[in-house]
Amino acid sequence: KKILLEFVSSNPTGPLHIGHGRHAAYGDSLANLLRKAGNNVRTEYYVNDAGRQIDILVTSILIHVLNNKGALLKQPKISYQGAYIEDIAQQIYALFKSNILALLDNSALKNTYPAKTKDEEVDLIINDFKQHLGSEIFAALSSAVTEIVVKNIKNDLENFGVVFDNWFSEKEMINKGQINQSISVLKDKKYVYKDGGALWFETSKFNDDKDRVVLREDGSSTYFASDVAYHLDKRNRGFDLLLNILGSDHHGYVPRLKAGLEAMDHPAESLEVILIQFVSLFRGNKKIQMSTRSGDFIPLMELLDEVGKDAARFFYVSRSNDQHLNFDLDLAKAKNNDNPVYYIQYAHARIHTVFQELRRNDFNFDKNSGISNLGLLSTNHETEIITKLGDYPNVIALSADNYSVHSLANYLLEVAQLFHSYYNAHRFIVADSEIRNARLALIAAVAIVIKDGLSLLGVSAPEQM
Repeated sequence: KKILLEFVSSNPTGPLHIGHGRHAAYGDSLANLLRKAGNNVRTEYYVNDAGRQIDILVTSILIHVLNNKGALLKQPKISYQGAYIEDIAQQIYALFKSNILALLDNSALKNTYPAKTKDEEVDLIINDFKQHLGSEIFAALSSAVTEIVVKNIKNDLENFGVVFDNWFSEKEMINKGQINQSISVLKDKKYVYKDGGALWFETSKFNDDKDRVVLREDGSSTYFASDVAYHLDKRNRGFDLLLNILGSDHHGYVPRLKAGLEAMDHPAESLEVILIQFVSLFRGNKKIQMSTRSGDFIPLMELLDEVGKDAARFFYVSRSNDQHLNFDLDLAKAKNNDNPVYYIQYAHARIHTVFQELRRNDFNFDKNSGISNLGLLSTNHETEIITKLGDYPNVIALSADNYSVHSLANYLLEVAQLFHSYYNAHRFIVADSEIRNARLALIAAVAIVIKDGLSLLGVSAPEQM
């Protein structure tokens, strides 16, 4: 199949946190599995670089910059905060120094904005900044801020071993008129109606629980309208299957996304959505809380600095995506057999140690002899390993078909357990050359499968530990 796999797609309003890490590890591993099973897979990150959340971010940063320069402006109740804002603020000041200094001299900027709700308050502040800066400068600020955040997200993902084939911009899609085009199609098919000044799409005709707004009263398009246009664009690029990885709190999105495709004459089954449950991070017995807006969250990079990429990626995919994950920091850092990723990597390193010992004893490994004498391997340990290795192609196929990355992780753990038992029960470097080469061929095969399986999960297979 020609598959477009979209995952992470976090709004560019701050750094990735540990919840995004689970999406990244799962999505990247699934892409590897699907390719291994013979599919043509492209990965994509959808950048929500248009809309209100970007306006709020830009406003939060502007107030931060102005206050650093002596202003006494109050941040609205809805704003983005945290250490990362300071870093972006410094870069934005360097780029827009003259515009920002002009704002400082503008006595029209208010310290308080009386409003009935926190949403009204932030909208008043946004409009005030747009008025005093001008729409072009505010748009340039928005682009600069988004570019900084997206660059940081890309760097974080690359450090995590995740590189997307494509980054799709919502703003570019809007500028190309794709949203208006998709709404025009809906109008032509008579799937829309006006009510209360807004334009509604009759998604209830396509198994959604209610109709959805695509154009607000002020004429601006909704996030859902962008989703409809985006998924139509995906299909128009020739993909058989649109595979989306979303947070479990997005389960309500699935019927409306399918409705958009069906209304555009694309089969509902061309879209599949995989839901990812939440992550809880524990340090000892203490659960660490997260909140993206307040800045009180655990950045993905902080987790990687503490436990490393290998442990983080393996732990994220070791449990089924539809189950809540409790991430145990202490276990992930442990250098012992209780840590599953360490245990698997240790099996691979142990095998290489055996071959080093072989050379120290002036023996050579005759692979052809080993393969031709595999029939001599008849102990329970050996037959169990041979059977388990024979399951590998089937594990790949089933894991890909069922989108069950954890099945591969569990399989590798079982292979490692069988090897360690074999290692403790038998010697490999024995006098009988036929037995010796057969056993070496078997453990070499174990190393091949472990290394290949770990590579699909984005985890290294060290030769010494």
